[in-house]
Amino acid sequence: MSPISAPQASGMQQYARAQPLPTRAEAREQLNVQILQSSMEVSIRSGDESLALLLRSAIEGINAALAPTLGPDALQNAMTQDNSAEATAERIVSMSTGFFEAYASGRPGEDAETVLRDFIDVIRGGFEQGFNEARDILSGLGVFNGQVEADVMKTRELVLQGYDRFILDRLPTADQQA
Repeated sequence: MSPISAPQASGMQQYARAQPLPTRAEAREQLNVQILQSSMEVSIRSGDESLALLLRSAIEGINAALAPTLGPDALQNAMTQDNSAEATAERIVSMSTGFFEAYASGRPGEDAETVLRDFIDVIRGGFEQGFNEARDILSGLGVFNGQVEADVMKTRELVLQGYDRFILDRLPTADQQA
């Protein structure tokens, strides 16, 4: 390659002078546009996977709540499965309630109903923490609305119903108490 000759260099300098540099405000505006475009792409991708985000956050919250009793990472990540509201809620309920026997075995001699209710309080608290974190993330991305919001709220409702059902299935009925 040959170095740029003086006539070529002066031509480039004239071109550079003919094309004014953007002002600071214009440069900032261009940068803001690029940031908004990138954010929108992330928001769209996040919106498509909002229930997966809810599941991951719920699992992390439940893991944190169960860690003192059952150790770290008590629940497995099931992100590759069906992420519909029903399937997500079922996985959250089944994975978190699946540790009840281990939890109860750590509290021998205590009233069974108290142990059951305490366990559900622990996992419900972990779920609510994860749910709130996921909702905040989705809201921050501007995608917690419409179908995403409806699916997330339906998942929450189904999880809470699942926890209530778990308690009712294990409490003695009036016939059993008599």
